[in-house]
Amino acid sequence: MLIDQISIFAENKPGTLAEITAMLAEASIDIEAFTIADTSEFGILRLIVDAPKKALAVLKLGGWVATLTPVIAVKMDDQPGSLSKILKMFAEAGVSIEYLYAFVAREAGYAYVIFRVEDAPKAVAILEASGVVTAASLA
Repeated sequence: MLIDQISIFAENKPGTLAEITAMLAEASIDIEAFTIADTSEFGILRLIVDAPKKALAVLKLGGWVATLTPVIAVKMDDQPGSLSKILKMFAEAGVSIEYLYAFVAREAGYAYVIFRVEDAPKAVAILEASGVVTAASLA
């Protein structure tokens, strides 16, 4: 199953993150996961939120360049080897990973990995055929 991720192109300067997160907070949007890929001048913020379409509208109204990107959220045991098992499945099936980020789940003993892959339907089918849980949301 795919979920929507918000990708925001932003200048790398003091206050940028505070401004973006304040806008989302004022709109009562909960950030569930967050990562940043940056250069010296600009960055791409990637967020999983509880209301992605609303967040996109709020950010665009605020003048930010933002898009929705479909990603796969995988719930897995928080123990050594869990990620390696999934990566091995993708490698054996020829699924190319563009990027990923991970975090510990609210539920003890589990973690989530967010995958952006070249062929999402193929990746989801591989995961589901192997009994790996893909999440519709992170809540």
